[in-house]
Amino acid sequence: MWRSTRIGVKLIVATVMTGDGILRFLWLLLVLLLVWAPRAHARPRDDVMAGAYRCSAVGEPRQWLDCFYGAVQPARAALGLAPATAAQLRLASAPPSGAMAPEDARVRDAVLAGALRCYAITDERQWLDCYYGAAQPMRARLNLSPAPQKASSPAMVASVPAQPLDRFPQGPEIPHGVGQVVSPMTAYSFSKVRNFTVTLANGQIWRQLSGDPNYAHWKKPAASYVATIKHGAFGSFNLEVRDTPGVYKVERIR
Repeated sequence: MWRSTRIGVKLIVATVMTGDGILRFLWLLLVLLLVWAPRAHARPRDDVMAGAYRCSAVGEPRQWLDCFYGAVQPARAALGLAPATAAQLRLASAPPSGAMAPEDARVRDAVLAGALRCYAITDERQWLDCYYGAAQPMRARLNLSPAPQKASSPAMVASVPAQPLDRFPQGPEIPHGVGQVVSPMTAYSFSKVRNFTVTLANGQIWRQLSGDPNYAHWKKPAASYVATIKHGAFGSFNLEVRDTPGVYKVERIR
């Protein structure tokens, strides 16, 4: 219990020292859950995520990415893997402060959201691969080659939305000033692993994230369903269907 509390205290310190706005508030909620939720033992990934959030102070995006990689050292050590590079470790141990451009900050927040979704993976090595995979949006932003690490469990690859909802073109189904989409479906389909893709009457197409453990059981014609898409935690999006139970994590693909 003391170990779990100590990890929680470290996360609280990281949270109150860096971050801003709603993201900071949501991270604090996660921190509280880590402190008080029943846990058999703390895991190195908790230290990793605390370090990754401390990296939010870094302004230069390439430095931030290296800090994100350096923060993973507790997990690498626990798995007996070679350490991160010396430069990455220095950045993670003492992240320099600086302002990040708004678009770079949105990509950073998307990476952190993807890393948080990796928590659904129980195997520590698969979790580590997922954590590395979550950094892909920032690598793409920096015109870097894809990360060499590949998630061991394809169904749990971190996937993040490409852009915030308030940047999508608005139509009559989106009330002015309200950050949500409400529209009837015109089509839906399911993949081999039961993840769905839906086409809305407003022309948007949304796909369920591969790591979402919830499954839809729609059988009626598409026009029978009205979808509502809202902002979720950490830059994610939630899809609900009117008069149908279930909340699903989705990303917009068109």
